Amino acid sequence: MAAASLLVLSGCASPKAGAGYIECGVSDEGSWKDKSFNESVMDGLVKAQDEFGVTLKSAESKSQSDFEPNLQSMVDAKCNVIVAVGFNLIDAVNKFAVNNPTMNFVTIDGYVKDAATMNLKPVNYKVQESSYLAGYAAAAYSTSKVVGVYGGMQIDAVTAFMDGFYYGAQAWAKDNSTAVKVVGWNPTTKTGDFIGGFTPNDPAGKTIAAGQLAQGADVLLPVAGDQFGALSQAIKDAGSNAKMIGVDKNWTVSNPEYADLMLTSIEKRMTTAVYDIVKGGAVDKTAFSGEAYIGTLENDGVGISSTTFIDGVSGLKAKLDELKAGIIAGSVNPLQ
Repeated sequence: MAAASLLVLSGCASPKAGAGYIECGVSDEGSWKDKSFNESVMDGLVKAQDEFGVTLKSAESKSQSDFEPNLQSMVDAKCNVIVAVGFNLIDAVNKFAVNNPTMNFVTIDGYVKDAATMNLKPVNYKVQESSYLAGYAAAAYSTSKVVGVYGGMQIDAVTAFMDGFYYGAQAWAKDNSTAVKVVGWNPTTKTGDFIGGFTPNDPAGKTIAAGQLAQGADVLLPVAGDQFGALSQAIKDAGSNAKMIGVDKNWTVSNPEYADLMLTSIEKRMTTAVYDIVKGGAVDKTAFSGEAYIGTLENDGVGISSTTFIDGVSGLKAKLDELKAGIIAGSVNPLQ
């Protein structure tokens, strides 16, 4: 089956605690090597395979038309758990969970449509919390006091980043009595700049970035997977000293070629969540639960990466720690 693009990766020959357990993943559009959310989930599956000896099967979706055939291939493979990656798979994974009540499913950045569907576990993240910190850092670092943000598609999983980023930048402006302009997103009118998809280094994203640079933005956040090749080229073409903000993973570590351009990264620690879910079923032998996992600053499910750029702004790291504590305590609202 071409759509399924099925991979089977076997564990080590010597028996481990998870031997016989089958973990499975279906990607959103794009590659398992997208350097973003698909890859973060795959990293968790591979880590579980390596440590527990589980069998890993995966199906890569080239387009949305592949979602259902790929899920069916995982059902046919008799997986113990099937992880569907991304907001775009919500309809398909809910359908398959209802139609296969004895199998267990996980929806990353999704939700359960019917509360009676107990075999579907949502994994979500309060990225507005970490994005607020990144927005504050962006405004503090910026010399033009213009920062930019743009998304792949206008969906909740994307605009949550953009909301937090906007309000964090405005919090710095208020604290320092200095106006900061955020281009690319208005959380009140819900209007902004969107590529229209998540294809890596989409030329449309480069065009958006060039437009934001022309408006004076010197820190840019693309919430669209791997757009950093296109964005870095736009920065070079503009002759700008602008910095980028990574998403999903710590881009300074995973992609060191961008380290000199990366102000920070807004991390959704999907690797850890997926690993823990597999460990629960394969090693701990706990019953599968449809209870939602919510990644927050408090449980370290989200965060921002430390960089020399943040450390170089006097007092910024301490202020970010203070804001993080305030968000956890409830005294700081990342959406205001």
